[in-house]
Amino acid sequence: MLTSRLPHRVEPYRLAARSESLAGLMALEDFGRLAEQIGRQAGDCRVWLDFGVDAQGRREIRGRLEADLQLPCRRCLEPLAQHVESEFLLGMVTSDALAAELPSTHEPVLVENEQLNLLAMVEDELILSLPQVVYHDETQCGVSRDQLSSGEEAESIEPTRVSPFEVLRRLKDKS
Repeated sequence: MLTSRLPHRVEPYRLAARSESLAGLMALEDFGRLAEQIGRQAGDCRVWLDFGVDAQGRREIRGRLEADLQLPCRRCLEPLAQHVESEFLLGMVTSDALAAELPSTHEPVLVENEQLNLLAMVEDELILSLPQVVYHDETQCGVSRDQLSSGEEAESIEPTRVSPFEVLRRLKDKS
């Protein structure tokens, strides 16, 4: 069970050179951008990070995260408990040019002044792992299917079609 808090900033090159691992918790209330998207959250995000150097000499971070979030139902907007988890592989870079050189298996993570903003990195990965849309089960949702429709039958946009031969039949009847 994870009990220690992860720092908000680390020196990733030193960690990669030593092939170190970090495991711990990050408070969900510290994630401001996440709160903007889904509302304030309570609890912790569980994070496991393995720093290392691959066979091509690239410094990388293999990571996994898990969090229990309260996401708004898209029908009733009431909170809905969701377990979110993600696995990721990041390549450490210092510029956009180096990010373009990474293989497609790696996502770039920017390291500035040999420091990595671990808080922002974990928040990015958590946001990317959010489901697109969440709904309560219809039996548990505060908004019924009837409330989602306007209650009026949709009027047909197309007028009733007249047969093209109807004009010919009328002309024939007149003669």
